[in-house]
Amino acid sequence: MNPAQLSAAVVEALTALVDDGRLTLTDGVPTEVTVERPRQKGHGDYATNVALQLGKKALVDGAATNPRALGELLAEQLRAAQGISAVEVAGPGFLNVTVEAGAQGEVAADVVAAGAAYGQNETLAGTRINVEFISANPTGPLHLGHTRWAVVGDAIARVLAAAGAEVSREFYINDRGNQMNLFGASLEAAALGQPVPDDGYHGEYVHDLAQQVVAENPAILDLPPDERVVAFREAGYALQLREQREQLEAFRTHFDVWFSERSLHENNAVVENIENLRGQGHLFDEDGALWMRTTDFGDDRDRVLIRTDGELTYFASDTAYYLDKRARGFDICVYLLGADHHGYVRRLQAMAACAGDDPSYNLDVLIGQLVKIMKDGEELRLSKRAGTMVTLQELVDLIGVDALRYSLARYPADSPLVLDVAEITKASNDNPVYYVQYGHARTCRMMENAADLGMSLPDLTSGFDPSLLSHEREGDLLRALAEFPRVVATAAELRQPHRVARYLEDTTAIFNRWYDTRECRMLPKGDEPVAPVNEARLVLTVAARTVLANGLALLGVSAPERM
Repeated sequence: MNPAQLSAAVVEALTALVDDGRLTLTDGVPTEVTVERPRQKGHGDYATNVALQLGKKALVDGAATNPRALGELLAEQLRAAQGISAVEVAGPGFLNVTVEAGAQGEVAADVVAAGAAYGQNETLAGTRINVEFISANPTGPLHLGHTRWAVVGDAIARVLAAAGAEVSREFYINDRGNQMNLFGASLEAAALGQPVPDDGYHGEYVHDLAQQVVAENPAILDLPPDERVVAFREAGYALQLREQREQLEAFRTHFDVWFSERSLHENNAVVENIENLRGQGHLFDEDGALWMRTTDFGDDRDRVLIRTDGELTYFASDTAYYLDKRARGFDICVYLLGADHHGYVRRLQAMAACAGDDPSYNLDVLIGQLVKIMKDGEELRLSKRAGTMVTLQELVDLIGVDALRYSLARYPADSPLVLDVAEITKASNDNPVYYVQYGHARTCRMMENAADLGMSLPDLTSGFDPSLLSHEREGDLLRALAEFPRVVATAAELRQPHRVARYLEDTTAIFNRWYDTRECRMLPKGDEPVAPVNEARLVLTVAARTVLANGLALLGVSAPERM
């Protein structure tokens, strides 16, 4: 019995009490209730506070009651439910539930039967979500800041999809504006052997790109100066964007859409999208400029969309881009922005409200904090190639994809982060990514050892006896495995994939304690024949392997079979 099944049992018990006329609930029977693992041993397998939530508004036998009394009534009803062996009422009305060994052991069979789908749920089914992250200029290599968002944004998209949402990962290409012209001028100067403009782009990569542009199109040097700088800009843009795509794919971060900022301005689309907002009543003309009255929705000042000289502001592009996403049918637009964009949150929320949306639902802006990478006691700051910041590719070469992704995913994105190269790459149980991956590899080795003895998984419907998984350590592991779908659903709801990483570490520790328990040997001793209990423990081992592999996949981290 997993938390979802127990939640359903509690709802069924409440419904039965209401149908019998013994219980009246002002707001009706809830469709689900919260079920959690108790923090202290001896408090049962699961706990729920449903009596505390409903008690003050409930009537028992027509009279007002209290949470404790409602808890006693509900406990009496639950004790008769299949799969439940004991229910105790604690404190002001908490219910501590102990399930039968057989019902608990069924979790292992459920996990194995579901396989790669275990952990997926329908929490966000029917919801279309756009997740926009990284959104770098195509004028240079991806760096450390982009790397954190490449991991967190991708992991958020993965848990949202696992929770049933239809997810689109989107990269917004900032390919418009003066920075693109400076990029072209920098490449042209490097190709001609001239000094790069002071406000241009520096670093070895500029010279490398310039050489590559010339090698692919030698005639570019013969173009008139005005045409030449544009040609360098466009050719360098294409090469740099291709490099970003290739590096991100190799980093296991895939984007469904690469959205060009330029496309927003084609055929006057930005102005047309903005003009469509006039009907909402929050646009006004003043001093020859077009404004959005964002102060109507909590912004600290109104925002200019079109200046008096007819130029569009960045906010105009941001507004048009949001409207474009909504026009494409996305219910929720998730933005992952850097720490220097904290001031954008309120204005984006106000903009969404001006467009007639509910910012608390249709818009979700996440702000990430800075990351420092330490090596030999010093912060990595400079890049030989980029000149200013260490690049994604250099980090991958130094740390590796798995260690880098896991280390960046296991912390809340809104907290500053300091990582030490030596710590996150060492082959030690002190290193979380190694610890979890080694736990997975251990399950694979156990399965290989079982196969060497001729053991195979029993038929889960007729040859598996879940009641044999009755040891305390087995109960701990089964309850941990049963928690995985709830962890995934919560990570999706809160946009916090680090919850998956921390769950994997806790579950690996629980698995290791079971593995180290002499009474819980999976393999038969010596020449003993394979017994049903050995087969039951093989099912439990495969279930643990499945959960660890599925959890690592949500973080974009591999699940090695050997280490």
